[in-house]
Amino acid sequence: MKNLIKALLVISMLTAPFANAEVLTVAIAGNLKYVFDDLAVAFKKETGIETQSVLNASGKIATQVRNGAPFDVFMSADMDFPNGLYKDGFATTRAKPYAYGQLVLWTDKGVDLSKGVAFLADKSIVKVAIANPKVAPFGKQALKVLDYYKVRAVVEPKLVYGESISQVSQYVDAKVVDVGFSAKSIVLASEAAGKGQWVNVPPESYEPIAQGIVILKHGSEVNGDAARKFYDFVMSAKAREIFAKNGYAVKALKVP
Repeated sequence: MKNLIKALLVISMLTAPFANAEVLTVAIAGNLKYVFDDLAVAFKKETGIETQSVLNASGKIATQVRNGAPFDVFMSADMDFPNGLYKDGFATTRAKPYAYGQLVLWTDKGVDLSKGVAFLADKSIVKVAIANPKVAPFGKQALKVLDYYKVRAVVEPKLVYGESISQVSQYVDAKVVDVGFSAKSIVLASEAAGKGQWVNVPPESYEPIAQGIVILKHGSEVNGDAARKFYDFVMSAKAREIFAKNGYAVKALKVP
């Protein structure tokens, strides 16, 4: 019995630090699905703080926060959704851009992407996937691309909407669409290696996709120190290197 009690005490002493460890919940836009893993590893190495992510379209995350979702930090695919949360008292910091997302055209059905965006109007292209423009900034910008090339009227009946950019990638991977407007960060991920072909969408055809981060009210009240450390890390030069390696534009950003 004494040996059993000693063993339980040892186990208790070993597990206590982990029971009290901070676990930060970060709500992330769909295009961050893969890069977030690299950020989380580097952040833990630097601070010892664990993070867990919740993935969804930026607009859906904003709605969840307004409905009481206990997220600590929000990494959006735009500036409008996080700034709206700050304006209405759901975030304690103004949105600050941490990276610029980049659009690509991606196919796994052998479509000749060298013909450009205008080729989406061709009769041979039956289905084109984009993220829901009402809740996903990448989808909103995809529509601007179609407007820029004056093919929206022809392409719109072909559109298949994903609830986030990550769902668009699932459509492309499953070959249920001919082409998809995806994020460069997704096609560069190791999980997408060897799957189809992709090309950059000319940046002049859409607005720069500035992606903003905010500390949410829940994070400030419950996980304040950890939330601030993560926020500062995401804005650091180290994080900038990670974003650049994963297909984001960072040259226009100012490093603190």
